[in-house]
Amino acid sequence: MHIFPLLVLVLSGTAHAGDDVVNLTLKQAISMAVEKNLEVRAELYNPAMNEADIRRNRGIYDPLLTLVTNYRQSVTQSASTVVSGALISRQKSLQADAGINQLLPIGGSLGFSYTNLWNRSNADPNRGFLDDYWRSELVASYAQPLLKNFGREATEIGIAVAINNKTASLDLFKHTLIDVVTRVRSAYFTLYSLKENLEARKSALVLAQKILADTKGQVRAGVLPAMEILNAEFGVAAREKELIDAEKLFMDQMDVVRILLQIEGHQALNPVEPPTREQHSINEAEAVARALSQRPDLKAQRVNLQTLDLQTRVAHNRTLPDLTFNASAALTGLERDFSRDMKKLGSAEYPVWAVGLQFSYPLGNRAAKNDFIRSRLSSEQAQVQLKSLEENVRNEVRSAIRGIQANYRQLDVADRGLAYAEERMRAYIKRNEVGLATTKEVVDVQNDLVTAKVNQIQAQADYTIAIGEYWRATGELLDQEGITVTGKEADALYESSSR
Repeated sequence: MHIFPLLVLVLSGTAHAGDDVVNLTLKQAISMAVEKNLEVRAELYNPAMNEADIRRNRGIYDPLLTLVTNYRQSVTQSASTVVSGALISRQKSLQADAGINQLLPIGGSLGFSYTNLWNRSNADPNRGFLDDYWRSELVASYAQPLLKNFGREATEIGIAVAINNKTASLDLFKHTLIDVVTRVRSAYFTLYSLKENLEARKSALVLAQKILADTKGQVRAGVLPAMEILNAEFGVAAREKELIDAEKLFMDQMDVVRILLQIEGHQALNPVEPPTREQHSINEAEAVARALSQRPDLKAQRVNLQTLDLQTRVAHNRTLPDLTFNASAALTGLERDFSRDMKKLGSAEYPVWAVGLQFSYPLGNRAAKNDFIRSRLSSEQAQVQLKSLEENVRNEVRSAIRGIQANYRQLDVADRGLAYAEERMRAYIKRNEVGLATTKEVVDVQNDLVTAKVNQIQAQADYTIAIGEYWRATGELLDQEGITVTGKEADALYESSSR
C-alpha cells in the first residue's frame, strides 16, 4: 500500500505553547489513520489468512513420499508338512518399501514404488521351495478420472476459490479503508468547524462584554435606563454558556479524532487545513458508471459470484459417474542374493503390466445432484444480490451529488446571511450609542450574528464533507487521497506469521 508518509514526527515541529498543541493537516490525519487505525489493521488480517488458504490448497501438488519398513519373525505350528517338511514353521522377513505419488492438473495421479522383501524360513528346498530369497518390484502406476473429477477446474477448485477469496478480501479491505478515510475527513473538518465555532463564541463573548461596558457608560451618562445593564449582563451570560458548550463539543470531537488516528496522550489537536469552497462540476451518468466499475464492495460481490459460478460447474461435474482409467507396469526380481535380485530386476526379463477401468455410480445420486442444485441456487441468489447492490450504489451516488449541490448553494446563503447580520450588528450598535436602540435589541441582533457565523462555518464543513461522501460513493476516495492498495502488506503479514 502506498500512502502519504506518516508525519507524526513533524508534529513536534509545528507545536505551540510548549508542545501542548499539535497542528494537524488532513494528509497527516489520513496517513496516521491508514497506518494505525485498529479497524484497518484488523481487516488486513483477512487477505493474509486467505494467502495461507491459497498456499495450503496448492499443497495438493506436493509429492507424497511414503517409506515403509517392517521386520517380522514367527514360529508357528503348521497344518501341513508340504512346505517345510515339519510341523513347526519358522520364518523371518524384512520388508523395505519406498514410493512417491504426484497429483497432476488434469486430475490424474502418477506414482512410482519400489518394494523389497527378504524372507527366510525352514521350507524344504528339496521340495521346490526357496528357504532364503529376495523379492523386489519396481512399479509405475497411473490413475486418471475420465468423467467425475476430470480436468484442471475440478482439480484446482480449492486453489481457485482461495485466490478469489483473497481478491474479494482485498476489495473489502479497500472498502473498509474508504469508510475509515471518509470518517477521518468528516471528523477532521467537523473538528475544524468546531474550532472556528469556538473562536466565534469567544469573539461573541468579547463583543457582549464590550456591549455591557458601553451600556454601563451610557447608563452613567443618563442616555439609557439602568435596567439596560441587566439586558447586557444577560447577553454576557448567554455568550458564556454558549462558549462553555462550544468548548465541550470541541473537546469531545477531539477525542473522536484521537480514537480514529490512534493518538495517545492528551495534547490538543489543532486542525489547520480549512474546508474547500471550490465548486465541483459533476456529470451524473459518468459518476454512476465510475461507481459501478470502481466500488470495491461491488468488485468483491462480482468475485464472489465468479466463485459461486465455478463451484456450480464443479458441482455439476461431480454428478457424473466415477469412471477411472488405471494402468501399471512393473519390473520384478527374485533371487537368493540381493545383488543378483537387483540384476534380475534391472534386466526387465520379468515384466508385469495391467490396464483397466473402474466404474462406480450411486443409484439415484441424490447427494451430488442436490449439491449441484444448491450451488446453482446460491449463484442465482448472488446475482440478485449484486443487482440490488448496484441499485443501492446508483442511489448513493445520486444522493451524494445532490448533497454536494445543496451544500454548495448553502455556502452562498450562509455568506449572504453573515454579511446581512454583520451589517445589522454595526447599525444597531450605532443606534444604541445614540439611544435609538435598546441593549436588548443589540443582544438579539448579536444572537443573529453568532447564528449566521456558525451557519457559515457549518456550511463550509458540510460542503467539504459532502465531497468526501461523493468520492466514497463513487469509490474514488483512495485515488483522490493518493492511497494505493497492492496487497503487499497482507503478504508481509503472512510472511511474518510464517516465520
